[in-house]
Amino acid sequence: VPQGTRSSRGKPIVNLFPFEDGEKISAILPVKEFTDDRFIFMCTAQGTVKKTPLSDFSNPRRSGIIAVALDADDFLIGAEITNGTQDVVLVSDVGKAVWFDEEDVRPMGRTARGVRGMKLGEQQQVLSLLVADNEQQTVLVATENGYGKRTALADFRHSGRGTQGVIAIAASERNGRVVAARLVRDDDEIMLITTGGVLIRTRVREIRELGRATQGVTLIALDAGEKLAGLEKVVESEDEGTPGEPAAPEAAAPDAPVADPDTPAAE
Repeated sequence: VPQGTRSSRGKPIVNLFPFEDGEKISAILPVKEFTDDRFIFMCTAQGTVKKTPLSDFSNPRRSGIIAVALDADDFLIGAEITNGTQDVVLVSDVGKAVWFDEEDVRPMGRTARGVRGMKLGEQQQVLSLLVADNEQQTVLVATENGYGKRTALADFRHSGRGTQGVIAIAASERNGRVVAARLVRDDDEIMLITTGGVLIRTRVREIRELGRATQGVTLIALDAGEKLAGLEKVVESEDEGTPGEPAAPEAAAPDAPVADPDTPAAE
């Protein structure tokens, strides 16, 4: 992979290894050693999870090797490197979250299909795979209409693998469907991007911490017809005022007026 600047276009992945029709990149995992005590933990849109020893991937081929067997209408939504004893949280597009111990999933070979991680209703799918180191982290959930909230992981109960989970954010007409969920800390920064191409950057500590069943607060003010497309953590903070690059606009105030932000929803 050639090294480039932030503004360079990069090299097409298809030039590094071949894609099948409709295939896309779901995750990039940096690996130094393919050890037996580390695993690749995977999750699909239909809620299937699987973990495979990292050492099983130590002999790659240019054409790629199978990581998980997928049903015809399913696809991978995320993969993380784990130590075998971490906490796993799955978040669906209707605002439900399942929290279970990684030990609840036994190691499997590369060609195995996996086991059920989350039970989903019709037309629902898992959006995010979160792997936590401790209960002090918070879960930040964002919805398509620009609302969101963060809740301490400790406020979620261990609902257990294969269940429907508990409410992570109240589903409502105001909020719309969930578009992203990330594990964050107070000193993190996030970037939000809309379907209209607007991108803002804000500090996590500026987003109020709320209970699980609340509707959340305004994360970003959207123009008519726009939706929130995604949310990502900023890996490294850059100095403000980078030459040739305008500063990102500020996010909407976390305590902006919101209709009934603490109205609980029935589980």
